[in-house]
Amino acid sequence: MAKQKIVAGIDIGSSKITTLISQVSIEPLTYETSVSIVGVSNTPSRGVKKGQIVNIEEAVESIIASVEAAERMAGYNLDSAFISVGGAHVASQNSTGVVAVSDPSGEVNAADVTRVISAARAISVPAARQVVHVLPREFMVDGERGVRDPVGMSGVRLEVDTHLITVSTAALKNVSKAVNEVGVKINDTVFSALASAYATLSDTEKELGCVLIDIGAGTTSIAAYVDGALAYSGALPVGARNVTNDLAIGLRVSLDTAENIKLMLSDRNNIERPRIAGKDSKHEQIEISETGSSEVKKVAKRTLTEGIIKPRLNEIFSMVRAELERAGIVHKIPSGAILTGGGALTVGAEDAARKVLSVPVRVASPGGVSGLIDDILSPQYATAVGLILYGVRMSPESAQTNSFSASKMKLPNTKIFTRLVESIRDLLP
Repeated sequence: MAKQKIVAGIDIGSSKITTLISQVSIEPLTYETSVSIVGVSNTPSRGVKKGQIVNIEEAVESIIASVEAAERMAGYNLDSAFISVGGAHVASQNSTGVVAVSDPSGEVNAADVTRVISAARAISVPAARQVVHVLPREFMVDGERGVRDPVGMSGVRLEVDTHLITVSTAALKNVSKAVNEVGVKINDTVFSALASAYATLSDTEKELGCVLIDIGAGTTSIAAYVDGALAYSGALPVGARNVTNDLAIGLRVSLDTAENIKLMLSDRNNIERPRIAGKDSKHEQIEISETGSSEVKKVAKRTLTEGIIKPRLNEIFSMVRAELERAGIVHKIPSGAILTGGGALTVGAEDAARKVLSVPVRVASPGGVSGLIDDILSPQYATAVGLILYGVRMSPESAQTNSFSASKMKLPNTKIFTRLVESIRDLLP
């Protein structure tokens, strides 16, 4: 019989809090895993700005609402989860480590691998920053490069080239405090772009070289792969919400109206068009009522896309290109750019990325899961799905092992049941 365990992920974003609960089945003979989503929740985010928590109380309330909704759908009390972390405070650097092989016969074992990775991690990090990921890029045994798994190889000197991702200690503590107040234990904190990569990138793209651009509401996260390993990661303090702000300022409308206009132009989510934003298909114009005015004016769709939205998208991708040039890998990504996140659906995003980065571009939706996936097979859920896949592939030992036993199921009228037990106990001699 297949073993089952529960893996959950909570994506704390600037516009939404997404909670996914999955049931993972592992075949005892083949060790094949299947991930089935059993709980999904997506609630508006409050207290989070540009990927960082700015109001603990509001953030806790938003997380509680998201977690409880997912729990009701799954019929399961969430004990622990993998949490996303993002924001402009995320930074990365590459580091190397060297150790001598401990086995006298000169055979590399798992303990040697652990020691050399620890040696690579032992770098000088400011007190205000904390390392969250140490990802091996390649191993070297006696100078032989390109080794992916050195265990069992013969040699006397083991080296490793790693990619380290660091975040602000204060920002990480705020995330941990907010999640812990909800009553959920943190299995691990995962950089949002790294999680998205697990859900959207193929092994071929990573091997040839590519860059993942996760455009969220408040930030744009970047993860560049070269030769199958993560070579650069970071985040920019701009996102799809900047496009909304530009529309609101340029058209003199409210932020909600500007967001609806952006969604309508992007032709997504099948939103109901409000009265103040109706499209005239014959002349490709949009009727808009300015804030504080009862007059309705018509604006050409081309004016919005070419005059307001496109310049902001060009700015975002120009900043991405500058980061890749600074890291020296802008010409090492022949597989191109993979756009994901809610901002990837913005009208003109794909064309703007292709023009600025001069590489092939595609918009990616998450995959690798089954179950209740009708609503989550969209780029805006890439990070949440990636947290689940990260939990399954990278840290399976930290996930909850459970087969939906009755002790974990939510029971109605728990207080009444407890009082009944106490009453019976009082009657006993």
